[in-house]
Amino acid sequence: MTHSSRISIRNIVMHFLIGFAVLLAKIDAKSTTFLQDFRVTWSDSHIKQLDGGMGIQLLLDQNSGCGFASKSKYLFGRVSMKIKLIPGDSAGTVTAFYMNSDTDNVRDELDFEFLGNRTGQPYSVQTNVYAHGKGDREQRVNLWFDPAADFHVYSILWNHHHVVFSVDEVPIRVYKNNEAKGVPFPKFQPMGVFSTLWEADDWATRGGLEKIDWSKAPFYAYYKDFDIEGCPVPGPSVCASNPANWWEGTGYQQLDSIAARRYRWVRMNHMVYDYCTDKHRYPITPPECMDGI
Repeated sequence: MTHSSRISIRNIVMHFLIGFAVLLAKIDAKSTTFLQDFRVTWSDSHIKQLDGGMGIQLLLDQNSGCGFASKSKYLFGRVSMKIKLIPGDSAGTVTAFYMNSDTDNVRDELDFEFLGNRTGQPYSVQTNVYAHGKGDREQRVNLWFDPAADFHVYSILWNHHHVVFSVDEVPIRVYKNNEAKGVPFPKFQPMGVFSTLWEADDWATRGGLEKIDWSKAPFYAYYKDFDIEGCPVPGPSVCASNPANWWEGTGYQQLDSIAARRYRWVRMNHMVYDYCTDKHRYPITPPECMDGI
């Protein structure tokens, strides 16, 4: 068998495994209505409930973007939702899904930011991690599918061992707890769940070279299947330190072999920026970048 044949077979197998993960994600979803867990925080007129509150539509036009947030904060757990992003020419727009401690000085934050594109170009998702007020840990991945054609599951798993950002159960980023190396890890401050749709054409697409075409407005993003499982704050103080929480279980303390294989596939084939390899910004490689997954 030739080398190119082996690569082709591996890619076929990987796409099959990813497709199977998408199916499992659809089967396992535990959804609630929007108003059970969330509230509108910005521009109520630009957020519309759909299907009896099981889904919502976010709108961006020249007047305003919009946003929503969870009613509670959480300390560890897993949050996910299905999102269908802006179709067509979405350059200059950002659809964000993130967790944030909502504190002024020493902020913790876990970010998904979906960066709009010109028609025909891939959609990029940027992730970032803020811990104890320190951020600037951006990574970008070009999605391997059209995220505006259908809903896909985006999730953040956060426990004492690591933070895992996943798309359709495929991990695209792992941020390990490296406190032993002096690297801050978010574990003291509860975080709320937020989402916004907004204009950011000064940086979002090709570093700000591509501007919003307002003739294509309004822009719409859609959400459904909201799922939060974690320790609410305020709530029982022992919850966050309870090793019996499913997200703290042995199977969630590191990626299993299949998840690790998917993770490597994403990073080898779809990663377009990693702060860890940006020698202009970081002449000395940050210590957390030396630890793999």
